[in-house]
Amino acid sequence: MTKLLIVDDSALMRKHLRLIFEESGFAEVRTARNGRDALEQVAAFDPDVVTLDINMPEMDGLTCLAEIMAEAPRPVVMVSSLTSERASATLEAMQLGAVDYVEKPGGTVSLNIGTIRDEMVEKVRIAAGAKPRRARGLLERVRRSREAAPAPRRRAGPSGRPDGCILIGVSTGGPRTLEDILPELPADLPWPVVVAQHMPGSFTGAFAQRIDRLCAVSVREVTAPVPLTPGHVYVGRGDADVVVERRLGRLVVTSVPSDPSLRWHPSVDRLVRSARAVLPPESLVAVELTGMGDDGAAAMTELRAAGGRTIAEAESSAVVFGMPAELIRRGGATLTLAARSIPAQLVSWVS
Repeated sequence: MTKLLIVDDSALMRKHLRLIFEESGFAEVRTARNGRDALEQVAAFDPDVVTLDINMPEMDGLTCLAEIMAEAPRPVVMVSSLTSERASATLEAMQLGAVDYVEKPGGTVSLNIGTIRDEMVEKVRIAAGAKPRRARGLLERVRRSREAAPAPRRRAGPSGRPDGCILIGVSTGGPRTLEDILPELPADLPWPVVVAQHMPGSFTGAFAQRIDRLCAVSVREVTAPVPLTPGHVYVGRGDADVVVERRLGRLVVTSVPSDPSLRWHPSVDRLVRSARAVLPPESLVAVELTGMGDDGAAAMTELRAAGGRTIAEAESSAVVFGMPAELIRRGGATLTLAARSIPAQLVSWVS
């Protein structure tokens, strides 16, 4: 039986969320009015999963989350409005170890709370089975970022046209996992990397900027056609799809309107299939990381059958094992590796 703690400074929001979860079959639900109250409830109630607001008095959600992940890690789902400022804070929460996020409804809570009901319940149920990791090293990295430490000096990366491309598909738990992988890639990586991370459009720009500060490779959000260049990572814009094309003899990556026939965006399946249309399979490496659902499993299985190479993240490191598990189940994984082992394997393959 899942024990749920709802943390929000709005009494009305707490009331509505509690009702939603109790009507959805959650028998043990408690609430907290701020971060300090939440920490006391975590110690006394020991919830299996927590929903956590960001802006609260006495102790805000980020400070509370840092305490939880450092001292008593458990799945946390952030609940926040997705303004540009809040998007940055929500990204920081996910890098601290939060499993997922839900956008707060705008306007009158009592009238609009139903718009997030199904999404909230589904994400909390999935999060309850996730495996959060202690965030001590990450906390130190975030602390340095808050102190506005200068970006690391990069070595000059390779130039010219790449011989191939690395494709990464990721969803729930992705920002934290990508932070374990992308900073380990060298500036002279001979192939570019394209990332399809399921994320709203208000998040991807801030995410690319944050991860760029940690990496030797250059990281940017894709909002318009741009030539693929070795030593660069391209993050597809949220709420759209990201594809690889050939224009005037050059490989480019671009953002295109999302395909309504596909459930998740940016679509991993669409990214992989677009790359296969312009590159031979032996010039592609595809990586399926943490996330719910099966986006990318079909296209990556097709890629491996055609002679390409694929990696599925191992269950031991995946926050949510759904996407990589589906790739493995279909026989589409060349290798199954924990997140920490993936960078070295990518370097070995493309070098």
